[in-house]
Amino acid sequence: MHFKSEPPILYFGTPVVLISTVNENQSYNLAPMSSVFWLGWRCMLGLGTASQTVQNIKRTGECVLNLPSVDLVGAVDRLARTTGRDPIPAGKLKKGYRYEKEKFELAGLTPVPSETVAAPRVEECPVQMEAKLIAIHRVGEDEPLQAGNILTFEMRIQRVYLHPSILMEGHNNRVDPNKWRPLIMSFQQFYGLGEQVHPSTLAQIPEALYYSADIERARELVV
Repeated sequence: MHFKSEPPILYFGTPVVLISTVNENQSYNLAPMSSVFWLGWRCMLGLGTASQTVQNIKRTGECVLNLPSVDLVGAVDRLARTTGRDPIPAGKLKKGYRYEKEKFELAGLTPVPSETVAAPRVEECPVQMEAKLIAIHRVGEDEPLQAGNILTFEMRIQRVYLHPSILMEGHNNRVDPNKWRPLIMSFQQFYGLGEQVHPSTLAQIPEALYYSADIERARELVV
């Protein structure tokens, strides 16, 4: 028997992303989030408008999406309840956020130059993706109390960097899911992946069949 329920959040489990962006004064911002999903070389990011990350992406039209492994959970947690916004928005003050100017230094992470965007990559993250803003969509516009508070960003990936430790043997373009251990956020708690539970029929489709025009476009980018 199931119970009717009203959980305040519906975070059933998504990967953590560290979004690096450039502030107006050309310093770097770094923010953890996990409202994300992927389709080919595109992704959708769900972010609150009070975020400095939102302001930076809207202004610059770009960012880097860094995926931490479970080994980096400490660094990610050090960024929790910090913001690059000054003054701190009222809603974040209520949740106990504090202003932090040097996000990379606080987390103990290293910024390294990107190739197609100004925002830096996070050296310690096994997956780093340079991304360009394509479209912004509003969320919750049908509810007056929520209207204007949440946006989703459609991002097109322009470069992907993968650490050799997570690659499939003999392949530069395939991630080995037995080696890749992403950090997962589930109902505000950190988790990792367990062992494979069953072979996947979907995995019988060659990954090359999923190549899209976005990959060709990324190859043509002039640095």
